[in-house]
Amino acid sequence: MLQNRTTRRKERYISIQTKLVLVFFVTTAIIFAVNMYMYINFNRMIKRIDGIYVSNANFNELQNGLNQVQVNMTEYLSTKSSDSMEEYFRSEERYSAMVRDLNDAVVEDESMIMEKNIKGMSESYLELAGSIIEAKRGRNVERYKVLYEQASQLYSCINTYIYSLNNRQFQNNSKSYSALFSSMKYMEVINMAILCMVALLNVLLTIVLTRGITRPLKQLAEAANQVAEGNLEIEPAETESWDEVGVVTRAFNQMVLSLQGYIRRLKESMESESAMKEKELLMEAHLKDAQLKYLQAQINPHFLFNTLNAGAQLAMMEEAEKTYRYIQNVADFFRYNIKESRESVTLRQEIEIVDNYIYILNVRFSGEIHFRKHVDEDLTDVLVPGMILQPIVENSINYGIRNIDWEGYIDLSVYREGDHICISIRDNGIGMSSEKIQKIMNSRLKETDLEQSSNGIGLDNVIGRLRLFFGMEEVMEITSAGENMGTEVAIFIPYEEKENFYV
Repeated sequence: MLQNRTTRRKERYISIQTKLVLVFFVTTAIIFAVNMYMYINFNRMIKRIDGIYVSNANFNELQNGLNQVQVNMTEYLSTKSSDSMEEYFRSEERYSAMVRDLNDAVVEDESMIMEKNIKGMSESYLELAGSIIEAKRGRNVERYKVLYEQASQLYSCINTYIYSLNNRQFQNNSKSYSALFSSMKYMEVINMAILCMVALLNVLLTIVLTRGITRPLKQLAEAANQVAEGNLEIEPAETESWDEVGVVTRAFNQMVLSLQGYIRRLKESMESESAMKEKELLMEAHLKDAQLKYLQAQINPHFLFNTLNAGAQLAMMEEAEKTYRYIQNVADFFRYNIKESRESVTLRQEIEIVDNYIYILNVRFSGEIHFRKHVDEDLTDVLVPGMILQPIVENSINYGIRNIDWEGYIDLSVYREGDHICISIRDNGIGMSSEKIQKIMNSRLKETDLEQSSNGIGLDNVIGRLRLFFGMEEVMEITSAGENMGTEVAIFIPYEEKENFYV
């Protein structure tokens, strides 16, 4: 039963995209068909209009050709130059070609009869013209004068015939042009009417389609606003559509019902959980208080410093200079660690505490840590947050060079780079993966990724304090060329004039 209902729903489902594509396809097809019909008809009429006055143009060209033959012949008779004779033969050849295209069939149409007469007279005229040229070249003056008179009369007669036939053709063509122009205007009106009907149909289809989409969307929006205001006791939004809007509306109704049930269950469980929550909070508060007191007892600054000072004095009394120096460095290190971790200090003080830290470790590990410094002393009076270099050096030792099979070293460099002071701490240890670098820079490194030998001040802590202190995001850059290629941590501090930023 449920499967049959689901199948029927799938059969009735028509997506909004399908509806829009269907409407667009139908209207586009109609507009395309109308435009194609208009295009074909207009092209056909334009071709007919273009061909209306072709005959007049041909007769004008024929008349011009005849005039050119007469002019060139007359000029040759006057000058008898080779250039004029050459011009005559060229014009005679062009006119002969045009005469050959004229009608010579026996027909009943008056215009075609006139055209046939023009062709016959033109052929006679061309023969006379050729005889005149021969007589002139043979210096037969009497003959070419007589022939020239006959040719001139025939030339006038042909001109008259061409002019009359051209006027007749022009009148007929003008009537045809007026009829075609009227038909084109009528077709333009019909095409505009069809386009208006198509546009109206498109608007109607769009209104019908959008109404079926927007109406349930408005109902759904109203119900969603009530839920957003905290009113879950609403009537389910009604919908009869089977497109995406219908699916979303039904899902929304189901979500509201689920929220109503969840809130009822939540209210029932809150009272029973409140008492347990109060007990847990009380126990947690007592536990944190005990842990705090335990840590305070473990790391009592006065007790620690008094103990270290007593050890240093004892070593001095016993003339154990190395032991005295070691204990003194340990005391200075812990005093700085506890006192300056939240205060601003100079970069020189930070470098000095790194020296103390390296000295302590080298005493502990018999000088295994090779530490080199390249420091521009003119830049060491800049103010920085306390305890930013020692955690980085500690990480370089613990995670970089502690367990390598080759001689490890750490380089500390301080130099100016453009508008910034750069503090670089570089080691030749195992390197760092790009994934871990990204975690550190984005403060996503978990405690399980660190070893227990860390002092608790991680790189994310250093990055956060540097960003707060200097008010900028780009304060640190971590680079590593790859496995066993070492790691470099670079800190960038804005460079300003000493009276503004230095002690």
